[in-house]
Amino acid sequence: MATNPRHPRRFAPLDPNAEYSDAPVLRGIIFDVDALHIPRTTDILDHIYSLPSSDQPAAMESIREVERAAMVKQTPQRGLADLMDYLEMRGVRKGICTRNFDTPVNHFLEKFLKGKVFGPIITREFRPPKPDPAGILHIAESWNLYDRGESLIMVSRAIIALPKVGDSVDDMTAGHRAGAATVLLVNGVNAHLTTHQHTNLCISSLDELIAILERGFTGQIDQGDEHPDTKAQAQAALANGSL
Repeated sequence: MATNPRHPRRFAPLDPNAEYSDAPVLRGIIFDVDALHIPRTTDILDHIYSLPSSDQPAAMESIREVERAAMVKQTPQRGLADLMDYLEMRGVRKGICTRNFDTPVNHFLEKFLKGKVFGPIITREFRPPKPDPAGILHIAESWNLYDRGESLIMVSRAIIALPKVGDSVDDMTAGHRAGAATVLLVNGVNAHLTTHQHTNLCISSLDELIAILERGFTGQIDQGDEHPDTKAQAQAALANGSL
């Protein structure tokens, strides 16, 4: 089912007592991790993979060292624990798609989310990385979902709170290309992405998603690749209640 770019993305309420909705059912949420202090990670990885194969292990190890050092600074994003408890209560599957190595990811899950179930967990070894949608599509297939990412939500900058130049646009683009709805956890670095064409919803704290999912997810206009004037017209129509 293709998403109509003239209408906002929607999912039916997770509250079992809510009124009937003809919106699609949410089948799972995929989270980014964000554990690096390295800006423009995609460029770094592209550079490493362009090196002779004999030089790549040492270059990768240098990034691993940075991530191991950053592990001691890991802190959970505000509202993370409450959102995870809610999703498990509602039986919503949770996956991870990140360009970090598995060591800092597993360290964080063990320290702050022990006992919470995530899977699959896509890390840097998976190729191709974001902004390619391959990792998200792999998770969808592992969950036996064959509508690409149409029944999923991708949440950017979602788990670890570290001040850095982030890769949020790659999360939004990967989610969009997979057909998933996208949620941006906004901070001072990525605020310019709140109106990006691949951003469906913006939140300032993860626990804001609880009420949104309970009532039914409705994103901002998903403009895709349509002309900016078309998006402006659609947003105006939505604001006037005629869309």
